[in-house]
Amino acid sequence: MNYLRNFAPWFVYAGVSLIGWQWGALAALICSVYLLLKDRRAGVEAGAQILDFGTIVFVLGMTVVAFADPHSSLHDHDSALSTAWLALIGWASLALRSPFTQGIARRNAPKEVWNSPHFIRVNTVITTVWTVSFTLSAAAEFTCSALGAGSALQICCKVAGFVVPAVFTGRHVKKVRARAAERLAAMEAAGPAGAPAPAQPLTYAKP
Repeated sequence: MNYLRNFAPWFVYAGVSLIGWQWGALAALICSVYLLLKDRRAGVEAGAQILDFGTIVFVLGMTVVAFADPHSSLHDHDSALSTAWLALIGWASLALRSPFTQGIARRNAPKEVWNSPHFIRVNTVITTVWTVSFTLSAAAEFTCSALGAGSALQICCKVAGFVVPAVFTGRHVKKVRARAAERLAAMEAAGPAGAPAPAQPLTYAKP
């Protein structure tokens, strides 16, 4: 749920858009700015907020377009475009070696591990899964739109784009924590003077 919380502006956009996409975009903009400022006050660095900044850029652009022309044809593709934008944010964060899930994970992780290779590696895996999922979901949504498959199928594609990586994230984090606990237990069992007992090295699930 911590991960889904960071996507709250996108959920707000989808929900409020039912009464008007311009109001959905404006509500999402307000929500995204609030969350960004809240995390900044909590000590999260700007470099770890690529998802927040990327979200603001998108919803700000959609707000301007929606209020300038409520009947713009862009509204017909805004769902697929929003998913594609999330995919773009993900690929950009990976290219910059600053996976966007770092900003989310830092809320529950102590500051001393924020820049550790272990922490970054785990988030690189998780971010990759989210990014690939968004990419496939966006492609599916655009295909549904082009074929006139209806909004119900597009909604299913969008939901799957969030649910699949969310489930993977929960399971992957549990595995990483279990391996870390096993390694710590092995080191404690070996004692301060002895060598650590043989243990399986930490590995990371591939997406």
